[in-house]
Amino acid sequence: MPTALFINGPNLNLLGKRDPSQYGSRTLAQIEADVVEKGKALGLEVACFQSNHEGAIIDFLQGRASKAKGVIINPGALTHYGISLRDALADVRLPIIEVHLSNIYAREEWRHRSVTAPVVTGQISGLGWRGYLAALDVLAALIKEGR
Repeated sequence: MPTALFINGPNLNLLGKRDPSQYGSRTLAQIEADVVEKGKALGLEVACFQSNHEGAIIDFLQGRASKAKGVIINPGALTHYGISLRDALADVRLPIIEVHLSNIYAREEWRHRSVTAPVVTGQISGLGWRGYLAALDVLAALIKEGR
């Protein structure tokens, strides 16, 4: 079964507690369970990872990318300044879907710039936890198409 990496960056471990008006009331564990379950239905094994540290995310990505078929990532605040993460994403040469729970383009001006967007296949923003499931649908289709 092909593997998809599901990566969440800084502060996403606090989902369910952190500003529910922006990020919703579901926890990361609940979201991961939904993504893993949907992955099985789509014929994908999903490997979940979250860290508040850019280097740990890069280590996970580099350590798993050669056996993976695609990536779903919410870089959190690293979206806006994580140049090392951006370079690591560019190096994996896999389909990558960047997801944001809130609409980053409707928030503070500094959130409007994503340094990771230019190296990912596509971006989903503002659909809450459902954005991860939408990303999984797209990623599964890309993998099936051999992209």
